[in-house]
Amino acid sequence: MSTSHPRYEQAVRRAQADGRIPALSVALLRADRDPWVLTVGDSGDPEHPLGPGSRFRIGSVTKTFTAVLVMQARDDGLLDLDQPVSRYLDVPAHGDATIRRLLSHTAGYQREPYGDVWDTLIAPDDTRMLAELDRAERVLPEARRYHYSNLGVAVLGQLVARLRGGTWAEILTQRILEPLGLAHTTVDRPAEAVVGYLVDAYSDAARPEPPIDLGGVGPAAQLWSTATDMARWAAFLADPGVGNKVLDRATLDEMRWPLTTTDESLWAIGFGLGLILQPEGKRVVHVGHDGAMPGFLAGVYGRRGGEGNPGGLGCAVLGSSGTAGQTIDLAHELLRLAVETDPAEIRPWRVAAPAPDLYRSVLGRWWGEGSEFVFAWHDGQLQARAAEAPADRPPAIFSPVPGNKDILRTTSGREVGELLRLTRDESGAVVRMHWATYRFTRGQEAFDGGRASDGPG
Repeated sequence: MSTSHPRYEQAVRRAQADGRIPALSVALLRADRDPWVLTVGDSGDPEHPLGPGSRFRIGSVTKTFTAVLVMQARDDGLLDLDQPVSRYLDVPAHGDATIRRLLSHTAGYQREPYGDVWDTLIAPDDTRMLAELDRAERVLPEARRYHYSNLGVAVLGQLVARLRGGTWAEILTQRILEPLGLAHTTVDRPAEAVVGYLVDAYSDAARPEPPIDLGGVGPAAQLWSTATDMARWAAFLADPGVGNKVLDRATLDEMRWPLTTTDESLWAIGFGLGLILQPEGKRVVHVGHDGAMPGFLAGVYGRRGGEGNPGGLGCAVLGSSGTAGQTIDLAHELLRLAVETDPAEIRPWRVAAPAPDLYRSVLGRWWGEGSEFVFAWHDGQLQARAAEAPADRPPAIFSPVPGNKDILRTTSGREVGELLRLTRDESGAVVRMHWATYRFTRGQEAFDGGRASDGPG
């Protein structure tokens, strides 16, 4: 249920007016509030007036769903991201491209399938799209640079369909839409669809854009949805919550790790495994995707990190103009406003159980590589951070390796993946540590073991 948020509403109405967007539907979702939803404009269909249930094409936001399907298949042991696509799918050409490269748009595939799809408005079906892969170009060598490709993601969609034994649409419904309750997200055009327009640049006239079914290219851009469904999806991509059965949190972390930038000279946007990553400063990133189809634009993003973030924060802005960049910009603006004007409540600190006896002698200040670090126990975990690290830098977190109480694995933060080895004295107290093989001691020591305070040896 929506509540009054004048600044949100002002931002939406301003974007709709400035962008001259016939219909705009917006939803903002967060873990600690009811959803906020607003629609402005006209659906273009008198039988289905504009409202929260109106459906818009979400274009390339569809790619994020296909990417999750690929990662589910990887987690289920059906594929390896670093194997060529030809290992799992019979293709006539370009089969040496790895799945990881296709997900990150670094495989070098041309942007669209063979032919003039955007002239004819006739897309190839699944079989033809794959059969004509030998007529498509490899416009760049693999791993050379980022090059956006609908064709590459379409191939991945057909790969998942073959591995699962169904159509892409069937697998999508069974493995994502139904488990997450995204009941208003569909492959086919629904009755509640708004009309998409090309708005004239020099007058207030607008022309309805023709519909197109993307057929075999559907995994790249076919879906229709509501703003509410897409805000829920954005929140999932940023912060999946406890108990989700769609994708492991660690796998989503992997998808959000930047693999490339989209511009070599302006590092403003990154790309992970199927996800756009937009840095917002102060360790904040917006995760999601833009979408465009004839007559439609969409911005679907969730917010990660930053002060005031309540978690589960996602925003979707869906518009019925194919040229109004305000649609996409508005999603980022509303995510910023959500934490600036209505930050999450500050939870009071509470006394908790002490650190286990096993690790109490680790707590405090240590020196490694000539620099000071602080080891502490918070939230039931051993943590470490450089003494001079900024407050917003996450600590390193350690988890014991099964079967050895004195070896821990760094599970996040600095030196993630590396081991922390503890050395104890006869009383059992930790007197020395090795982290990523670097020696840590209670006093500042040179690499030869001499103390800095003693001066030259």
